[in-house]
Amino acid sequence: MTKAHFGLVGLGVMGENLVLNAERNGFSSVVYNRTYSKTEAFLNGRGAGKNISGAIDLRDFVAQLERPRRILMMVKAGTATDAVINQISPFLEEGDLLIDGGNSLFSDTERRVADLESKSFGYIGMGVSGGAKGALEGPSMMPGGTKVSYQAIESLLTKMAAQVEDGPCVTYIGPGGSGHFVKTVHNGIEYGIEQILAEGYDLMKRVCGMTCDEISTVFENWNKTEELSSYLVEITEICLRTKDPEDGSDLVEKIMDKAGQKGTGLWTVVSALQLGASVPTIYASLNGRVMSSMKQQRELAETILGKPNVKTTDLGSLSDGMAPIMDAVVLSTIASYAQGMEILRLASLEYNYNLNMTSIAQIWKGGCIIRSTLLNRIQDAYHQNPELPNLLIDPWFASQIQQRLAGLTKVVSIAAQSGIPVPCFSSTLDYINSYRTSRLPQNLVQAMRDCFGSHTYERIDKSGSFHTEWVD
Repeated sequence: MTKAHFGLVGLGVMGENLVLNAERNGFSSVVYNRTYSKTEAFLNGRGAGKNISGAIDLRDFVAQLERPRRILMMVKAGTATDAVINQISPFLEEGDLLIDGGNSLFSDTERRVADLESKSFGYIGMGVSGGAKGALEGPSMMPGGTKVSYQAIESLLTKMAAQVEDGPCVTYIGPGGSGHFVKTVHNGIEYGIEQILAEGYDLMKRVCGMTCDEISTVFENWNKTEELSSYLVEITEICLRTKDPEDGSDLVEKIMDKAGQKGTGLWTVVSALQLGASVPTIYASLNGRVMSSMKQQRELAETILGKPNVKTTDLGSLSDGMAPIMDAVVLSTIASYAQGMEILRLASLEYNYNLNMTSIAQIWKGGCIIRSTLLNRIQDAYHQNPELPNLLIDPWFASQIQQRLAGLTKVVSIAAQSGIPVPCFSSTLDYINSYRTSRLPQNLVQAMRDCFGSHTYERIDKSGSFHTEWVD
């Protein structure tokens, strides 16, 4: 019996689409799901007529694979992933390779790489971005682990990945849990951009009095510009144009204002705090989702505190693309990318990942949720200066700040006067203003720390550490 090239554990939507992707690219496959009825349904449905077989149990599954075995796990992160590893390991042999394609915490992946490699198995922690459609047609993939393990699946991944003008959207990220770390940060940037676009929509609706159709036209026009052409802007336009089939009204206005999250945004912020990275725009987007979950409290607070007194104000026009709001969206989007890249820069140093920022920007240009033309500029920035400390000081990005800062400032000011929350816009303004200020007021903070806790301080006029007896 001919053995299959590739194995998949976990027939969720992403798993199904990835195995169909692999089969389309010439890799025969075998699939296993904890519930065999789901395997049967797939083989008789989307997998019918394909070079894909099914397995009743993990022993049968492993036996159907050619050696060295290449097995992709698409199961829930955490204990479910550990359970699959423990169940399948007794059937594996030296040189076999497990790939975790879920959104695992990078430290869990570090542990699993060390454990599996010690048993002479390979282990890859691989971030996959692109949603269901991307998984089927070509996602962006971020594999981390040993270089030898990556080389064992490189031919498979390069064919499955999205393709852009300068290559496939996959590359070897680095050792240990680096692949999952990069995917986590990708998701943090995604959180930021989604909230940024929502804030732009809210201002156009409440301050400018625009309809969803009018706002969608703005997004359509933004999507034709270098600065904002992206997948997320594209689908925002689609969401705003879509009507409720029941009555023809705007569907988005009937959706509960509670945004879900799966934990990667939180992991991004926690990692940033641990590494000492400043990520206020990304943090604001996470907090926006947390605040949205407090629906009942917000409804009660509105009756007690009163709702904002919003006045219609000029923030641009359809002819100029709502220029001030566009300025706010562009700079906040840049800030979200810059803060994500800053986390990666510091993680590369702290964890010895040796991340290639240019390559990371390249593999995000296709397939993934945060794909955008702006990534060409990010790629160029790190190509010109691999040691760039922050995107904001790259010449092209610096010119964007200089051109658009007045617009962002106007938007934040008007939003504040109207009582409309714009957490990402306001955090971005503070971020830029802080970053371009050579002397901040934390000298007073340090004086207070020394006053109550003898923490000492440095001086600007002489070297060394100093302490003052501030109180007699």
